[in-house]
Amino acid sequence: MSQAASDYVYKQFRADEMESHFNPRAVLPDVDGLIAERSAKSAETRKNLTNHRNLAYGDSERQVVDIFPADEPNAPVDVYTHGGYWRAVSKDDVSALAEHFHAKGVTAVLLEYDLCPNVTLTDIVRQTRQGLAWTYRNIADYGGDPNRLYISGSSAGGHLVAMMLAHDWEKEEGIPNDFIKGSVAITGVMDTDPVLHVTPNDQIRLTSELARENNPMLNPPKVRAPLVIVVGGNEPDGWRQMSKDYYELCKSNGVPCEYHEIPGTHHFSVTESVGEAGSLMQKLVFGQMGVAL
Repeated sequence: MSQAASDYVYKQFRADEMESHFNPRAVLPDVDGLIAERSAKSAETRKNLTNHRNLAYGDSERQVVDIFPADEPNAPVDVYTHGGYWRAVSKDDVSALAEHFHAKGVTAVLLEYDLCPNVTLTDIVRQTRQGLAWTYRNIADYGGDPNRLYISGSSAGGHLVAMMLAHDWEKEEGIPNDFIKGSVAITGVMDTDPVLHVTPNDQIRLTSELARENNPMLNPPKVRAPLVIVVGGNEPDGWRQMSKDYYELCKSNGVPCEYHEIPGTHHFSVTESVGEAGSLMQKLVFGQMGVAL
């Protein structure tokens, strides 16, 4: 006998399945330990690499960026947006990623934003777009080439990458829509509908209206630059399906894009594999920039 349609709250998933497919904390052991380890490495990176911290692009305390300039001037730039389901973590927890970009001659910009429930997801999307515009206009002062600007982000940051791509930059910001030369959305929340059915929404406070407004599946890219969509091979079926669906949406809209699952990686390790010599993740991120490995 087939399952009654009313039993499903999102696609083929029932309410009692949502946490295991759409809440990374529910399936990964010791998430707090993983974050603490990454934060410790990040503190070391800030000590060891030249950086410009907490440069304001907006009015609130968290509307800031950190810039880790490459050694050579006019370097390609990657603007990275962190995850945390829009309600946790900060750029200071992911500074270690800047070391991998620096090693390849890339200027890294770590973008911060306010968190739910202090603000809404719409506010966060607006802030990250504002931060990216600030970076484009100012990165030359820190040795970066604004004509070689790329964006990336993980988890909630992957969603924010998608929403940056969905923006009409020329109309809204007076910036050419082709200023983003490429992007990598890593294990992103590429569909906001599932968020309505998981416990993190107690803090995110997403409503049906906010979910529609900020859903990448309803807002395909306006930016036509190459897009790489990546997930961990060990992530739950539902989480991987979001990225597959977004890939199909982008492809059907004529966006040059590709989809990859990184074997043996989970929600955290997939991003960190960019630092592994010869890894698929490293090839995808730096190959898009034309950076030699």
